[in-house]
Amino acid sequence: MNKKVIFPVLLVIVVIVMIIAFLVFPRVIGKKPFADLRAEDIANVSVQLLPPDETVEIADYTELVNALNEVVTYGKDASYKEYSGQAVIYTITMNDGTEITVNAYNPFIIIDGIGYKTKYELCERLSQIANELAK
Repeated sequence: MNKKVIFPVLLVIVVIVMIIAFLVFPRVIGKKPFADLRAEDIANVSVQLLPPDETVEIADYTELVNALNEVVTYGKDASYKEYSGQAVIYTITMNDGTEITVNAYNPFIIIDGIGYKTKYELCERLSQIANELAK
């Protein structure tokens, strides 16, 4: 085959494989469930830390929203129920009245009761924000 033909054909094959992988294997590629979340869309946020069973209202959501914007989930995973440690539960009330519960339980994030595997650093950041607020 001609070299001028081989490169475009290989390029098309690689692009097709990447598209299929993105659609079929979200556990590998990941999704950002809060990519479009903006602080202006939020009416109220509270965070509960377990332990020590303390709930705090959050006045400035900017840092939390920035952290949530970066969260990447890698498919559903219910094995978080087998882990122990501190749970950080954010309850976010949107301006339209809908409520979202986000539980940072490293290395998992539970969104409205559905567990997902996530990156350690991003989930740890959510825990750090809550623990700083509780001081």
